[in-house]
Amino acid sequence: MDLVRACEAFVAVSGHGSFTVGAAAARIPQSVASRRIAALEQHFGARLFERSSRSVLLTPFGRDMLPSARRLVELAETLAHDAERAKLRPFRLAVPVVCAARPLALLVAEARRHDLHLEPHPAGPGERAELARALEVRSALVAVPPTGSTWRVPLGLAGRDDAGATAVYLETLRAGRADRGARRRRAWIQPEDDVPHVRDRLTRLADTVGLQPAQVTVSTALVDAAAEVLDSTDLLLCSRSQADDLGLHWRPLGELDLARGYDVAAASREDAHRIRTLLPAAIGRCLGVPDSAGVRA
Repeated sequence: MDLVRACEAFVAVSGHGSFTVGAAAARIPQSVASRRIAALEQHFGARLFERSSRSVLLTPFGRDMLPSARRLVELAETLAHDAERAKLRPFRLAVPVVCAARPLALLVAEARRHDLHLEPHPAGPGERAELARALEVRSALVAVPPTGSTWRVPLGLAGRDDAGATAVYLETLRAGRADRGARRRRAWIQPEDDVPHVRDRLTRLADTVGLQPAQVTVSTALVDAAAEVLDSTDLLLCSRSQADDLGLHWRPLGELDLARGYDVAAASREDAHRIRTLLPAAIGRCLGVPDSAGVRA
């Protein structure tokens, strides 16, 4: 027996003094109201109504039980109202600045189908981690080493010109003797990749192949780095999806397998689990995960 539904029928019938009118007020068939009240009487072991052909009257037991039944119905209505409000409460999620508008909008739309009202908050890698620690967001997509991460985004170098090669080698930025006086080509690292597991590996490779320190440069903004690349022969470290958005030609690094790694940080284990399990593919599209790569469980 559904105790709340039975009490709703009991309160409605008692308030109108009629099974027919009470059932209509409760928006249920009269037969359903009768069954629910009969089940409630069986549950309590006493009759709630004295029935006659003309009227329905509360028994003394029914009068004693009516206030409690009303409180239960009102509490159930309050609970349902609070549940709807809770589902509409924004779920603030810190996301990388590199997430494009359309994938983010699709992510928000898909989350709503799961009764999750996401409110994306774009931020850099360090800020996202701090927002999660300070509980200023419910959850954050944080940068982690790609090994064992939930989402992995391959990185390569992108430039204005299409060299036709299947990979680009950092050592090709090394100036020849005839070019010693010319401006040396650079590889730009955008703020999203200014993390040890990306930045340090690339700078170590640059040292190994003999590049000048300034030839691998961390930019303070993606727009500034992209502008340098679009106006020169420099290269931008980025994902393939970013290169496509910027109109650049992307190729993987020949000497090194670099990738961004992402996971979920949240104060609540339940919040982290919801983000990982409800929306893995949509989040992957926002981050630039290749369609064929999938998402680690």
